[in-house]
Amino acid sequence: MTRPLGRLYLVATPRPGQSEDDFVARVEAALDGGVDTLQLRCKADSPAYGEARAVIRLAGRLRDLAHARGVPLFMNDRVDIAAASGADGVHLGQEDLPLSWARALAPGVQVGLSTHAPAQAAAAVAQRPAYFAVGPVHTTPTKPGREATGLEYVRHVAATHGEAQTGIPWYAIGGVDLGNVQDVLAAGATRIAVVRAVLDAPDPARAAAALCSALAAPAVQEVAACR
Repeated sequence: MTRPLGRLYLVATPRPGQSEDDFVARVEAALDGGVDTLQLRCKADSPAYGEARAVIRLAGRLRDLAHARGVPLFMNDRVDIAAASGADGVHLGQEDLPLSWARALAPGVQVGLSTHAPAQAAAAVAQRPAYFAVGPVHTTPTKPGREATGLEYVRHVAATHGEAQTGIPWYAIGGVDLGNVQDVLAAGATRIAVVRAVLDAPDPARAAAALCSALAAPAVQEVAACR
């Protein structure tokens, strides 16, 4: 079963010292608020999730929550864990496993890609991933040391690799929040990916709902609104 990609993509990373139950509860609240695509990102140096079995267990809990709502779940980096946990796909960075290898290892797993420059966007489109990410639009502690691409890169992708032209969804990512989302949408994005704006909010459901309302504005109506 292929679950459709939504417009509000949450990259969920357990925080240091956070209990698993609290993390799962916050992700569930975000889903209830309107997050309609989900990614689990566990850092390799995490004391709690540095080993595959722990990540597979957590992925299984998020998979059940996501799939009950018709939302796809992606794993960050790990094709093996995506396949083992029953996730819908895997998200790969520019220095991760090549997309062609990921497809060969797990043919039933969808693949999303990160891009940070026009040449990378063009290469991604040529490979026909499930989607690609565009950014980071703003500097973010989620990716320390990664230079921001700014809104100009969003404008470039919207003009040259728009979803209507290529049939490939893409998400603006990197420091996107309620305070700057209108600028991102005005630059041509119709889908966004967030981390802190939802997961670290006092009320993840309310934060997700507010971003969904922004995405539902008339200027970005060419794809379906958040569920």
